[in-house]
Amino acid sequence: MNLINNYIPKMVLGSLLYCTSIPSSHAGIVSADQPSPPGDKGYGIFGLLDHRSGYGEGVFPEPFLNDDSDLELNEFRLDWLRADIHSDRSDELKLEYEKGFGMVTLEAALIYDWEKVAGKTDSGFGNAEIAARTPFYQFVSADHGLDTTLGGGFEVGIPMNTDFSQSTELVPKIFNDTRLGDHFTVQTIIGYSALYGGDDDGIRTLEYGVTFGYSIDRKDLAIPGVQRLTPIFEIQGEDQLNKADSGHSPLVGNAAFRVNLN
Repeated sequence: MNLINNYIPKMVLGSLLYCTSIPSSHAGIVSADQPSPPGDKGYGIFGLLDHRSGYGEGVFPEPFLNDDSDLELNEFRLDWLRADIHSDRSDELKLEYEKGFGMVTLEAALIYDWEKVAGKTDSGFGNAEIAARTPFYQFVSADHGLDTTLGGGFEVGIPMNTDFSQSTELVPKIFNDTRLGDHFTVQTIIGYSALYGGDDDGIRTLEYGVTFGYSIDRKDLAIPGVQRLTPIFEIQGEDQLNKADSGHSPLVGNAAFRVNLN
């Protein structure tokens, strides 16, 4: 029994990111006062993407709990997630690499779990994850005050034949990343998880999350060595749609902040 999957309150203990090949526009959000370059929009599938959008330019802070939906060019990430209740404890270590090709982000991740339940300790690999995502529609207002991106993705969880990983998981997803003004962002994502094989065969789950961010750049608050400070509030939930736990709808909240250093 995995504590994290059984909805014990979570605490993010660490998130370490290393990024390379970051566009220079990562230094700040596109200003609403910046004029639109003439004819500089309309590309991608059916010409529905807009070059003026801040998607993939560091505008949207990377979530801690929810899945990332922004374009990532070249990123290595290591996360440690701990869940505690009374004497029981669960730890999840996730190693992730993301690589961008055009507007498509490919992702690969390995997960290792430790848990102590009723005095018994177990550990092992969780599913290996392979995923892809891409935007398919963007809208940017004339004054740049509204910038929104719709996109989709697909994730495959490959079982590792451990106590924590016995079922193949397929998760199609849709996402929306929206910036309002120069500072406020909202990122939403929803997915439909289907498990095949193992004890969880046939379980279907609706997964969803929303991440609110408020970016404070160096020009707004001068902190030595800091380019951007971003308070974040997240909500993550899921609703099991069938089997014995049908209707079980846990919800987790997370208040945090990210610091972008020089």
